[in-house]
Amino acid sequence: MELESLKFIGVGLMAIAMLGSAISIGTIFSSLLNAIARNPSAEDKLVKNAFIGAGLAEAMGLFAFLIALLLLFVI
Repeated sequence: MELESLKFIGVGLMAIAMLGSAISIGTIFSSLLNAIARNPSAEDKLVKNAFIGAGLAEAMGLFAFLIALLLLFVI
């Protein structure tokens, strides 16, 4: 295979990684709403932890996007 085709395969795999990041963020906030509905008094602590987790999951998606751009335009 040529190097150009391998680059596009790598970018496609990075798209799967970004999809996983989006699914994980949806799961985090779905669980947050479920937990707040069960115990409204713990909302402050739950929201703080959910935003930290969502930030880390979003960072993984951004890293995958950055690697995809590096594969396309640098290598």
